[in-house]
Amino acid sequence: MTEQLRLMAVHAHPDDESSKGAATMAKYVAEGVDVLVATCTGGERGSILNPKLQGDPYIEEHIHEVRAKEMDEARQILGVKQAWLGYVDSGLPEGDPLPPLPEGCFALQDVDQAAGTLVKLIREFRPHVITTYDENGGYPHPDHIMTHKISMVAFDAAGDAERYPEAGEPWKPLKLYYNQGFNKPRTLALHEALLDRGMESPYGEWLKRWEEFARKERTLTTYVPCGEFFPVRDKALIAHATQIDPDGGWFRVPMEIQQEVWPTEEYELVKSHVETSLPEDDLFAGIREN
Repeated sequence: MTEQLRLMAVHAHPDDESSKGAATMAKYVAEGVDVLVATCTGGERGSILNPKLQGDPYIEEHIHEVRAKEMDEARQILGVKQAWLGYVDSGLPEGDPLPPLPEGCFALQDVDQAAGTLVKLIREFRPHVITTYDENGGYPHPDHIMTHKISMVAFDAAGDAERYPEAGEPWKPLKLYYNQGFNKPRTLALHEALLDRGMESPYGEWLKRWEEFARKERTLTTYVPCGEFFPVRDKALIAHATQIDPDGGWFRVPMEIQQEVWPTEEYELVKSHVETSLPEDDLFAGIREN
């Protein structure tokens, strides 16, 4: 294929792009692929998760602007382009029963109408491959589930001239993937590698909860080798300073162990308009050959 390859990663909030598939994106950027992150919301209702920044009145009052700056820094580190879909963070409801979602938030939008915003971006950028979340959102945050919903509609609609005619010339993406980086085989492999080396593992509780909730195992179809870009991923993640504690659990597994034991990021192929054989090691498998 002589045309430049293009990848679009659809995410719910700023920081999601750096914790899900970031090394993959950095790898493809290094190979000359044009990569665009579509961020559905501004993260306005996100909590300040880094204890070092909690209680800062400026950050609390200007969280939207702060997170936008963090996103811009992470974008530059990864070498990707980035576009905001312009929706408002729904927040993560807590309590029993759960409180209603805030009026006007992303998760309460009409799915078809919100998908139209993504269709417009797809038709402008013309990606060959799109990544998004599964039907559970990766985890059940309302914005992640809504991101899944609009991605599914937009993937099918973008190439149909009769749908969203106001959104530009039709473009048919060729493959759709779910991010599945937080999977049990990877977690178990890293957990056991740490224990074998006489080190403490941060994954013991995760694995217990996996068993307790009888979480359904996803089908991993695609393993992208990108271990050399794990440091870039971590640097981009740390750029989201309000969301990530650089001394926290995200970074407790030594880099050399990650790169040795599990040097890939994983995806689940959901839709494909090209022939490919599974398992894959490339999101563009079946496209490069055409």
